[in-house]
Amino acid sequence: MRIEVDPAGTGRSSRRDFLSRSAGLVAVAASTGFTGARSRAAAGGGPRQEDGDSSPIRIRAVDAYPVYINERSEGLLDPPVFSGDDDPRRWRYGGPFEQLPSAIIAVVKTNTGITGFGMGAGGSAAVEIIDGHLKHLLVGTNPLNVEQLWDQMYSSAVLYGRRGIFAMALSAVDTALWDIKGKHAGQSVHALLGGSHDDRVAVYQTGGDIAAGKALGIRHFKRILPIGPHSTEAATERYIEAMGPDGNLMTDCVSRNGTVDWAVGVADRLRPANLYFMEELLSPDNVFGYAELVTKIGGGGPGWTKVACGEHEYTEYGFEVLVRVGSAEVLQPDITWCGGLTAAKRIADLVEAAGLELIPHRGGSLWGLPISLTAPSCTMAESFATGSAILDAMQAPFEDGDFLAPSEPGFGTALTEEMVLDHRLTR
Repeated sequence: MRIEVDPAGTGRSSRRDFLSRSAGLVAVAASTGFTGARSRAAAGGGPRQEDGDSSPIRIRAVDAYPVYINERSEGLLDPPVFSGDDDPRRWRYGGPFEQLPSAIIAVVKTNTGITGFGMGAGGSAAVEIIDGHLKHLLVGTNPLNVEQLWDQMYSSAVLYGRRGIFAMALSAVDTALWDIKGKHAGQSVHALLGGSHDDRVAVYQTGGDIAAGKALGIRHFKRILPIGPHSTEAATERYIEAMGPDGNLMTDCVSRNGTVDWAVGVADRLRPANLYFMEELLSPDNVFGYAELVTKIGGGGPGWTKVACGEHEYTEYGFEVLVRVGSAEVLQPDITWCGGLTAAKRIADLVEAAGLELIPHRGGSLWGLPISLTAPSCTMAESFATGSAILDAMQAPFEDGDFLAPSEPGFGTALTEEMVLDHRLTR
């Protein structure tokens, strides 16, 4: 079930039929100086110029908390017990600051009564960075100057924090600032980026019950393929067989130590599934290996699938390396990890100008949806986990297999400070 054009099944081509006009995007970028989401905002009533110091609004408090997302969050607090040096769980252990379960929520308050909420990760380590470093650059400033504040915070940490936990901490406060900017303007963040009220984007469901997803109108699915070079042949065959000859849209190997030869072999065995893309076949640091994969299995070569990565990359600078080296055909920034919405906007510009696809990780969350809805090449948005009150508070509107643009000011979450404190994760 490969998607060639209009995977959302809407019949619209103004934004979704991207591949047929990617070369045109590059030409437009060169001639106008605008690309991606920024060009849409400029053309369609996007964000105002950042307010100067004449605005009375000021940040008066910045706090952040590790929060309980699901049972994996609780597991972060318990030391692992391994059976030996060769225990296969060693290859999957992520430690206490692994991105998904170590979620944090930043709470930024202003002197005008507006409170912004933002999501990041990195657990207590990221909270320490916010409390001991970033807060001092924010308190007393105008929160509407979001991009200037981002540049100041990033520059202040460039000698120690270009990636990883610092970027995840930066994501939390940056998204909180965008939440304030939207609430101050009385607009959704999606509208600030130039979106319209009737925007929608197709859901792709990661994991879960496919039959149940189809009953909700979902048309696109991704299955996790948790194998690597150290997996036994029996386990590898079991997971590959589970993909089925009918295929699903895509697969995620979540590989931390895969090799190019191993990845090509797995991709070859999955040819009958006719996958749209294969994700995370290698370590995120193996950018040259990813470029080799593009030529061996992707559109740069035989073209039986596409190579996707970027979920664990950070800021526009990291993504510029991926784009220039040719490491992916589908780029997947996570807005709550990559440096926030400010970083994601700049990443979108890079990806669109290069004629590639931008499909954010967890792009169906309220944090990722503004980019998913406004990036011209984004054809679908990944589902966001449910199952706890705090996750449900960050769910995007859904209808007939599509995520819908929220209408509430800011990101449109139902988060409150009381809810965040109720879900605070402590030892």
